[in-house]
Amino acid sequence: MPNSFAAQQQNIKPPPVRNYAGVSPGSQQSIPTQLLNSASPGVPSPSPVASPAAPSQPVTQEEIDRLRLKYKNGNPNDKETPLLFVKKLVEASEVLVGKLADQRARNKAREKYVFEATKVLKKLREQQHPEAMFYFADCYGRGALGLEANEKEAFTLYQSAAKLGHPGAAYRTAVCCELGNDEGGGTRKDPMKAIQWYTRAATLGDTPAMYKMGMIKLKGLLGQQANPREAVVWLKRAAERADPENPHALHELGLLYEAPQASDGALLHDEGYALQLFTQAAELGYKFSQFRLGQAYEYGLFGLPIDARQSIMWYSKAAVQDEHQSELALSGWYLTGHEGILQQSDTEAYLWARKAAMAKLAKAEYAMGYYCEEGIGTPKSLEDAKRWYWRAAAQNFPKAREKLEDLKRNGGKQNSKGRERISRSKGASSKNNEECLVM
Repeated sequence: MPNSFAAQQQNIKPPPVRNYAGVSPGSQQSIPTQLLNSASPGVPSPSPVASPAAPSQPVTQEEIDRLRLKYKNGNPNDKETPLLFVKKLVEASEVLVGKLADQRARNKAREKYVFEATKVLKKLREQQHPEAMFYFADCYGRGALGLEANEKEAFTLYQSAAKLGHPGAAYRTAVCCELGNDEGGGTRKDPMKAIQWYTRAATLGDTPAMYKMGMIKLKGLLGQQANPREAVVWLKRAAERADPENPHALHELGLLYEAPQASDGALLHDEGYALQLFTQAAELGYKFSQFRLGQAYEYGLFGLPIDARQSIMWYSKAAVQDEHQSELALSGWYLTGHEGILQQSDTEAYLWARKAAMAKLAKAEYAMGYYCEEGIGTPKSLEDAKRWYWRAAAQNFPKAREKLEDLKRNGGKQNSKGRERISRSKGASSKNNEECLVM
């Protein structure tokens, strides 16, 4: 067995380059655009994800001057203008400074903007401005504003803002307590304090904290007793507030309704509702839910009709986000093709499997062994095939171990039968899929 992944990698042939109809490789699209945005007749297409808001106009010196005047002469009860002024100064230190031709002038102007921003921030911190303290803490954590990264100072500011009722700061404080000094938390590791701050943040309405509390109660993390009923309550609260940045609770609830595991009846099996939750998360861009929908339409799960177009579309959306099981699923679709929807392509089948295999997905490593052994999308190479089989076997993938045993019995020689053309049956099930090579 090869000694290291790096040593093995040196012996793996580079992947072929996609090239359709003589188009230069640099301009290729791995996934046909129409498959990313298509729907089958009779099946509702997913709701379009809201387009991001148009970017705001770049800061101007006039805007800086106006905000400075408003800040200096403004209402003491105005909590928004001071922090907006700080953020615009930070933006100006990049946008406006970049317009200056002389490097020394740029450096001087940048220092001036940053100095003023830091001065205002310090004053806001003294005034116990929670949002400004949260922003300042983030700057210390990232080493922004010319500050040296300081996890302890960041934690102190997060905790101070949290005590003033800032939901996001309470969540960050909890994270710091969970991580501890060794992992950049800026404070000693304290699971009990982490639980207290996660609870506080969730109670204040922080969506990530609600999800975190749900997972803590579901899996019994941080020394807590597992409590499925309480977990579901928190996950449902987080799901009600789901958005593109926080789709996770929808997916977790979908998994629970698909296959309830609690013995106390916290949830009832409800595939229809599970599908609804997965769809919501997928439409928000959550790649793992997109993979589940790809599976559902490929095998007719959740009472859905088998629909190749929908399956490929959802797998494609997940694959472009580096969801590795979806990459392998696309490899399977390209291996067989589908008339009128996806042209069969050995090259694409190989490339998608290789992408998943490079992420150490065991089943994809096994598929790569098969592709190399049979010459699918790449020249035949039994040596390369063995290397990929070894990789999969090292992860205890049973079929890879069986394949290596077969090769050993045959004296290391390839099966003389030649490649068997793989096709799909309309009645394919997910169980059959487990016996399939790559699909």
